[in-house]
Amino acid sequence: MRLTIWLALIVCTIQLGFACRVDAQPIAHSTVNLDSAAAAGLQFRRLHSLLVSWRGELVLEKYYNGRKATSLANIKSASKSVISALIGIAIEQGHIRSVNETIGSFFPDLLPGDKNADKRSITIRDLLTMQSGLETTSNRNYGAWVLSRNWVQHALNRPLVNEPGTRMVYSTGNSHLLSAILTKATGKNTWQFAQDHFAKPFGFALARWPQDPQGIFFGGNDMLMTPRQMVLFGDIYLRNGKLQDRQIVSQGWVDESFKPHAQSTRERERQYGYGWWIRELNGYRTYYAWGYGGQFIFIVPQLELVVVTTSSSEVSTERRTHLRTIYDLVETLIISPIASASAQE
Repeated sequence: MRLTIWLALIVCTIQLGFACRVDAQPIAHSTVNLDSAAAAGLQFRRLHSLLVSWRGELVLEKYYNGRKATSLANIKSASKSVISALIGIAIEQGHIRSVNETIGSFFPDLLPGDKNADKRSITIRDLLTMQSGLETTSNRNYGAWVLSRNWVQHALNRPLVNEPGTRMVYSTGNSHLLSAILTKATGKNTWQFAQDHFAKPFGFALARWPQDPQGIFFGGNDMLMTPRQMVLFGDIYLRNGKLQDRQIVSQGWVDESFKPHAQSTRERERQYGYGWWIRELNGYRTYYAWGYGGQFIFIVPQLELVVVTTSSSEVSTERRTHLRTIYDLVETLIISPIASASAQE
């Protein structure tokens, strides 16, 4: 158990009593106790929600710092996992031929002439796996990109720094190109397509999120969802794309999304699929949507587990510490006890 979790539990014990119990929601599985996770969450000033779904049942649902179940969360870059799902649905419906389709046919006016031949060869798969080869629009380049008059053109105008399909360079511009492709291919804007084929089957209305100057809905950032909606999305992927008996995303798309198509250049233990990060937590293969500031949807298929956190997305020196603490909490106070409970059954 890491130091940050120990400190949280020590403070919790002092404030709430030795047992460290919190008004946790009724737990469907009596063999698991997640009170320590709920209590630890009280110590995180940036944490807004912590939800745990085990075997399709919500076994923990806690809200912090004034948030409640109906509060919409800006899921930041966890939106990329949703955009990936929408591309998968569009392919299944025949709007897009395959992930091997190149982007040249979608942006002929923005990629003219022989000088752009290499860029025209970028595939949808390259965009999904962050291997377009284009210079990133994220990090230090993000401000200039979102202040530009045409986000799609700006992203396409970035120089090729790698051969497409060879090296991961994280860039929200890649995901925004996917949103533009989705709009062109389906004849609907990304929000409307998501509303019809993502939100409505789940039984909720998807809030509108920002658009670029040309009206393309932001691809891969700033989507708005409640934590329960995030759990439902994670549960669909846990169950091979199904909602009850209805196939929302094809099983083949889920399988491909969870394959390690690219290697993170920052952490050797972290890989990337189709809009999903991949790593081991407490020895279990874990797939997760990850948004700036601590917006997460963790999926652990071996344990039939989905964990959701939402947090403040404000820029702060606490952000990196908060991020490490979420990993600690999920690994030590959620995955570990659920793994133990599963082994005892």
